[in-house]
Amino acid sequence: MPLATAHAERADALTAAHRARASRAEKHPVEDFLFTYYSYKPAILRRWHPGVGVVLRDAPERAAWRWYRAAGDGVTVDATAFRSEKGSMFRGILNLLRATAARPASFGCFGLHEWAMAYRSDEVRHPVPLRLGREGTDAVVDAHQLTCTHFDAFRFFTPEAVPLNRTPLSRDDQVRREQPGCLHAGMDVYKWAVKLGPLVPGPVLLDAFELARDIRTLDMAASPYDLTAWGYGSVAIETPEGKAVYVARQRALSARGQALRQRLIDAVAAPDDTPGGVDFSPPRTLL
Repeated sequence: MPLATAHAERADALTAAHRARASRAEKHPVEDFLFTYYSYKPAILRRWHPGVGVVLRDAPERAAWRWYRAAGDGVTVDATAFRSEKGSMFRGILNLLRATAARPASFGCFGLHEWAMAYRSDEVRHPVPLRLGREGTDAVVDAHQLTCTHFDAFRFFTPEAVPLNRTPLSRDDQVRREQPGCLHAGMDVYKWAVKLGPLVPGPVLLDAFELARDIRTLDMAASPYDLTAWGYGSVAIETPEGKAVYVARQRALSARGQALRQRLIDAVAAPDDTPGGVDFSPPRTLL
């Protein structure tokens, strides 16, 4: 199928550098993150799905694929079976996506989550020098109000940084706190696209990966780490000029994330599934 072939070629191009490094047992502090933090192998990106409601002809092998079924003289994604079998997870993800999409975006965090993960600690998350040194890194945190809204960033804060966040975060409050200005919420659209498997059209999956890659680049450029040896410049969020650059790029990435979040919602929601109110119960089956 031409679309499946083109999808695999695009996926291969997106993962080529990572696969080459893996073959040499080399690691990259920025570009390998999406394959380690999310633990999704490059092969996942290669598998193309047409999305819900499309009948594939001349693809009899897919009749044996999980969550596919025969449809006339072709095969189609069995969305009903997927939603039924993955009901709790499916509803939790869709609810989180909708809640995030409906909330106003906030742009005042300045990417300080990475700084908070290194605050007053002799251990850092990446084997890369600190751009301002240990005392300089701590001083930046001390000079700012931490306003993180994303639990999966907050949970890596050092113990000393946790009480500095404006709002205590927990897994149970994830749906209430997630907001579309958060870079990590945008990066997670890729995670949700993978988890929703065959319901997600190939272009949405690969666009989500590209967005996550671009977000991670800004995430680390604005971090306390010195990445010049890896060819990356810094966004010096400790300065007014750096803050302005960060927020401008954050807004652009947030807009992409919102558009992609809506595409994902539209792709997976059942025709009779009206948004209604958002359920704020803890999404315990998401991870």
